[in-house]
This record gives sequence, structure tokens and C-alpha cells, in this order.
Amino acid sequence: MISKKEWMPLIGMTIAAFVFNTSEFMPVGLLSGIAQTFSISISTAGLMITIYSWSVLLLSLPLMLIVCNYNYRKILCVTLACFACGQFLSSIAPNFLCLVLARFIVACAHAVFWSVASVIACHLVCPEKKEFAMNMIVTGSSIAMIFGLPLGRMIGLLLGWRMTFGIVGLIATILLIFQFFVFPSLENKESFALNQLPDILKNKSCITIYVLAALFASAYYTAYSYIEPFLKQIIHASPVQITLELSLFGLAGLIGSYLFSKYYKNHRIGFLYATTFGLAAVLFLLKSTRHAFLTIIPLFLCWGMISTIFNVACQAETIQATKEQEASIAMSIFSGIFNLGIGLGSFLGGQIILFTSVANIGLLGGWIALANGLFCLCMAKKAFQ
Repeated sequence: MISKKEWMPLIGMTIAAFVFNTSEFMPVGLLSGIAQTFSISISTAGLMITIYSWSVLLLSLPLMLIVCNYNYRKILCVTLACFACGQFLSSIAPNFLCLVLARFIVACAHAVFWSVASVIACHLVCPEKKEFAMNMIVTGSSIAMIFGLPLGRMIGLLLGWRMTFGIVGLIATILLIFQFFVFPSLENKESFALNQLPDILKNKSCITIYVLAALFASAYYTAYSYIEPFLKQIIHASPVQITLELSLFGLAGLIGSYLFSKYYKNHRIGFLYATTFGLAAVLFLLKSTRHAFLTIIPLFLCWGMISTIFNVACQAETIQATKEQEASIAMSIFSGIFNLGIGLGSFLGGQIILFTSVANIGLLGGWIALANGLFCLCMAKKAFQ
């Protein structure tokens, strides 16, 4: 059983995962409104996602090396404060450049939070409950996809996208106050030195995870970054239908989280094969759903499950493959690599829209995902014994 003393900060971490995940993907649901406000194209507005992701890539490792010797309570509170500040600045940005700079501040918080979130969750509970704690973080992320992203989109439609950022900043401030009082003074035992970094980079399991993550994220976000204009222009979905469709990703994520917790331990390699090749199949099928609102529902459900299972599986494998004092740094590299893929994917998707059509956003991603599946087929059994 998990005690109340463990439950409270763990619930706070779950809510934080919800808020951070909502914030990261809010621009996906608000892209058209942001582009209209600043009189820019959809592909230009999409650069905000690319810049954000590549900022996380560049910042994850340096920021973790700076903060890794502080206790987890201090890291969490400063991260939440920085996150809230960035959201408030986003809500009042007078032009697109200022919005990008405000999102850069949020990216700093993102880089640290997702480097330590799973590690903190595991430290908050007894060793037997580590998988449960990790699933709480995944659940928070999935609920963000069900309610957070669609709710942010609805607020954006009703009150403007600025209000969406402002409300997220307010929630983050309340969460900061909550965690300040309930989070324990959790000792950080990861006294990591820079000269230990080569050990992680020589770790075959970690390198395999990083390559899989980079290719998976690149494929996934080539299409997902522009799913709102795809639904609007190709499927001809109404604003309400778009919101409902986006929520399917989160619902599927909860299903994926359940499947991971129940079956992953005994089917690790099989899950990796299924998610890498499954993503390729989903992306190749995306174009065939044009003009057919109902046929895209099962596709989105599969897409959401694949994303959640792959992400949490990679985090679990990273923590398992590294020593305790290396875990946060290894996770920061994973976060950076994954965001390299997000940024590359959103950039490639923008180029596809610019030179062809938004209808084609799944094709290039499908080929990248297929290459990732083949890499997984060759390397997974060797790397994850």
C-alpha cells in the first residue's frame, strides 16, 4: 500500500505531468488561431513547435548537469515557477517572436521536468511500486491528451489562444504552492560528474533507445504537428469534431498505459516491434482517411496507444539500463533526443505542406517509421537482453 505521505506528492507529480503535456501540445490545437493573430502561414506558425523542441534538445543535458546535485524538491519548485512564468509571458506576447521567446522559457522548464519526472516518481514510493509510480506519470500525460489539449483548444476557440496559456500558467502556480507544502525534502543521490557521461554514451541499450526515440518522434510529429489543419482542410471536420478527434489520442493513451503495466514486463521486445512497425502502418494509412471522418477514429486510437506504449517503454528501459546516479542524466539525454525528433518531424511536415499538400503529411513519416521498425528488428534483441 502507498501511504498518504507518498500519495500526495505523487498526485502532484501526476498533475504536473498533465499540465506539462497539455502545454507542450497546446500549439497543435491552436496553430490556426496563432497563425491568424500574427498574420503568418501555418507552416511558419509550426516553426514554434520546432524551435521549442530543439530548445529542449539543446537544454536538457546542460540544465540537468547544473541542477543534478540539488535535492528534488528544490528542482521541482524552481521548474514549476519557471514554467508558470513562461506561460504568463506567452499569454501577453505582442508578436510571434516574443511568443517564441516565451515558449523558450517554458522549454527550459520542460527540459528539466521530463528529465526527472519518472525518476522522482520512482523515488517517492517503495521499490515494489516503481512501475505503478511511472504509470501515474503516464496517466497524467494521457489525461492531458484527453482533456487538456481539447480543453485548451476549446478555451482558445471561445476566449482566444492567449487565455489558454494564461490559464495553464495559473494552474501551474497553484500546483507550485501545493507541492511546496506536500513534497518531501527528497535527497538526490545522483552525484553525477561530467566524466561519467561517456559511460552512458557507451551503453548499448541507451544508444539503441536514443536512435529508436529520434526516429520514432521524427516520424510521429511529421504528421501529428499538423493534425489540426489536416482535420480541418482534408477531413473537413467541424471545430467540435476536431476537438473530439484530438481527445482520442489521450483516451488511447490510457489504454496503452494499461497494456504496458499488464503485459510489458513479459513482452518487452514484442511491444517495441509492435509500436515501431505499428506507427508506420498508421501513418501510411492516414492519407486514405481523407474525406472520411468516421474512418479516422480507429486510426487515431491505434496512434495514441502506440505513442504512449513506446514512450513509457523507452523510459523504463533507460532507467533499467543505467545506474541510479546516472538515471536522471540518461533521461535528460532521452528527452533531448526525443525532442530532436519532434522538431525535425514538425519541420519536415511544414515543408511537405509548403511544397505539396497537408494531405501528404503521413507519407514521409511512414517511411521514417518503417526504417525505425527495421532498426528495431535488427537491434532490440541484442540491446535489451
